[in-house]
Amino acid sequence: MPLYTLLDSPLGRLTLVGEPSADAPGGTALTALSVPEQKRGVVPAPDWTREPAAFAEAERQLKEYFAGERREFDLALAARGTAFRERVWTALDDVPYGETVSYGEIARRIGAARPAVRAIGTAIGANPLLVLRPCHRVIGADGSLTGYAGGLDRKRALLSLEGVAVAR
Repeated sequence: MPLYTLLDSPLGRLTLVGEPSADAPGGTALTALSVPEQKRGVVPAPDWTREPAAFAEAERQLKEYFAGERREFDLALAARGTAFRERVWTALDDVPYGETVSYGEIARRIGAARPAVRAIGTAIGANPLLVLRPCHRVIGADGSLTGYAGGLDRKRALLSLEGVAVAR
C-alpha cells in the first residue's frame, strides 16, 4: 500500500508517493511526485496511508532546491516503467542543473536512432517524478520550450530557478 504526503511548493501543492525501503534515506523510496493538474499526475487513493514523516528527507531536499540551495537530489527513486522508459529516465538524471538538452540528445545518449525522438518524448512525458527526475531540462532542438506534464509555466519557472534563460 503506497505512502504519500502533500507538500506546499512554489509550483503548488506537490503530491509525493513512495514505498517503504530499507535502502532509502528516511526509509522511503519515491515512486511519484506530481504537481496540481498534472497530465497523468498521481492522486492518492482512499486506501493509501498519509505519512509525512516518511518523506522528511525528500521534503528537506525539495525545500533546499526551491530556495536555490541544492542542485542535485540524493533520494531513492523507485519509479517503474518499460525498459525503454527507464533508460530515458536514467538519461534525464544525467542532465546537470542549469543546463538543457534536446530530445535528440537524449536519444543519442541512450543509443536510440534519430527516429526514436517521438518515443523519447512520450517516455519523458510519462516521467512520474517531476522535479526530481529533471524532464524540465529537455527542450526542443531549436531551443523552444516544448511539452511538460506540469505545464509550460512550471517548466519555465524551474528553468528560471536554475538560471536558464528561456524565451517567453
